[in-house]
Amino acid sequence: MSEARRYQQLRAHFSYLKLDSAAEALPRILDAARAENLSLTAALERLLEIEVTATEERRLAGRLRFACLPDPWTLSDFDFAAQPGVDEKLIRDLATMRFLDDASNVLLVGPPGVGKTMLATALARGAAEAGNRVYFTTAADLAARCHKAAVEGRWATCMRFFAGPKLLVIDELGYLPLPGDGASALFQVINQRYLKSSTILTTNVGIADWATAFGDATVAAAMLDRLLHRATVVGIDGPSYRLRSHQSTSDKLRKAVNAHVS
Repeated sequence: MSEARRYQQLRAHFSYLKLDSAAEALPRILDAARAENLSLTAALERLLEIEVTATEERRLAGRLRFACLPDPWTLSDFDFAAQPGVDEKLIRDLATMRFLDDASNVLLVGPPGVGKTMLATALARGAAEAGNRVYFTTAADLAARCHKAAVEGRWATCMRFFAGPKLLVIDELGYLPLPGDGASALFQVINQRYLKSSTILTTNVGIADWATAFGDATVAAAMLDRLLHRATVVGIDGPSYRLRSHQSTSDKLRKAVNAHVS
């Protein structure tokens, strides 16, 4: 077999196996092997590393699409110095994702604007980057989806969907009133995941006030019992992260206007 035919056959093999990145990199790797006098194993390792990296990137992109994160935040985007109400050491420990190993939960509790959603999103992204299936939703959307599923006779399917991800983020619990069966639906989701997989929940309602906020003391107590059995509670009591950002933007705009006028 001639070298030209062998080369084309090799590319055909890559195409058949859907190793598209390796196929694209093949000419470059062959040139490098010749120029650097690489051994056969070294050249092959370099070629397959390119394919593995591309595969990992595609899989991560798929996990992030499924996750439906509201923003591409990472932990490096959070200004711990500007938010003294956040225990940085605790958050960085959570970012190791050790809490996923024993299906522990994380509750981020605090008033609006202190960075709860940003931290939850950053932790969720970290979990996805570590290879885990993640899904992000708000409490109101979860309740509405469960209600619709119940009306349409798809309750079991809906429960399986929310039970599936290794990490489920439920954002903004307490910000909007849940529909009549919303608290019950939320409990069912929490119960499905209990001791099997982790949940991050953000809320502006203090734990002691859940019974009043959700209008059903029994359901609230049962939900908290399962959430807190294995949980890290992060209380955030500090200035509004969001308002501070707006203030900073306003100050920069004001300075720019003043400089232009002068």
